[in-house]
Amino acid sequence: MKPRSTIALTGLLLATSALAADNDLDALLKSGPVTAAVPLPDPAHVPIVFGKDIPWKDGNGSRQALLFGDPNKSGIYGVLIEWLPGHYSHPHFHSTDRYAYVVSGTWWVSSSGTWDPTKAYPVPAGSYVRDLANMVHWDGAKDGHDPTQIKLAVGSYRRPASVTFDPLHR
Repeated sequence: MKPRSTIALTGLLLATSALAADNDLDALLKSGPVTAAVPLPDPAHVPIVFGKDIPWKDGNGSRQALLFGDPNKSGIYGVLIEWLPGHYSHPHFHSTDRYAYVVSGTWWVSSSGTWDPTKAYPVPAGSYVRDLANMVHWDGAKDGHDPTQIKLAVGSYRRPASVTFDPLHR
């Protein structure tokens, strides 16, 4: 990835997610236009999608909201992922680096090829994580904890994004 792309991705992750540190997550997700002395910027110049208008899709133990780009095409994309308590991915790796910012909750991660949730490391809200290309990892949210929300941005992406890790055939 080019240095400019990395800087842009890092800035996007930190700037957008910094707002969540000062606000209740539910309030952010339900946010809409605010009353102000100035008009809303022209959407032809500054498109704004308010929290209440971000579409979420339910998955297997998670919810996702695509913010920009297309994960099925080459190029950069950004997605919000909410891991529900007690749900994890299994050991896998991606063909490109992935950049994540923990917006809320605690994200539990591991670099082990063996799936064991008792050995996942807790990454608190406000942390930035980079999954390196072709390196095994898995992640999720522990039972008994609040849902974990992360913002993920990926650059120079090409399918397949992730490959299941089989320690016997690597």
